[in-house]
Amino acid sequence: MSEELKKTGTTIMGMICKDGVVIASERRATMGTLIAHKATKKLYKIDEHLALATAGLVGDLQVLSRYLSAEVNLYRLKRGNRIPVNSAATLMSNILNQRKFYPYYVQLILGGWDTSGGHVYSLDAAGGAIPDKYTAGGSGSPYVFGVLEDLYRDDLTVDEGVEIAIRAVTAAMGRDSASGNGIDIAIIDEHNFKILTDEEVKSRKEKIVK
Repeated sequence: MSEELKKTGTTIMGMICKDGVVIASERRATMGTLIAHKATKKLYKIDEHLALATAGLVGDLQVLSRYLSAEVNLYRLKRGNRIPVNSAATLMSNILNQRKFYPYYVQLILGGWDTSGGHVYSLDAAGGAIPDKYTAGGSGSPYVFGVLEDLYRDDLTVDEGVEIAIRAVTAAMGRDSASGNGIDIAIIDEHNFKILTDEEVKSRKEKIVK
């Protein structure tokens, strides 16, 4: 499994801020040393309060995002409420664990906002689900963790979190050859789910003092 993950590469990350959750990824898909695609979708809107950032084999990631989205929508239709983030993480964990002997080649970050606030979970291919204030995944994650360990605070605003996400993913793209070709960022708070446009990311990046 580790060899397959190395072939795909990726940088994903998520963090909890005091007024929302920030989830980010880059866009490059690789096959060994070949850049196979420059606009790969690795950040998925699962529901109005949930985002999934994905690293691993593209086919597995697409199947799992569709599976989770369908289950979350069924939950809302049956109960009339949005699924809590920890329940969505447990659901995905169970899906992954059922295939642990023939696993999906993935690493996932699930983040969102519910009645108890912001949540970020790191999920592995065997179904482990670990909550944290911030986390990263994929081949670029060591560089992201370096930035997060230095700059993360419990009282971060979403605006500050977006700046840190841009710094972190940019650092990963500068050093990890499997990461690159742009940044996708989702912001989730009590009222909204927003994915920043390329223009918004570019504008914010230009304002960062290097």
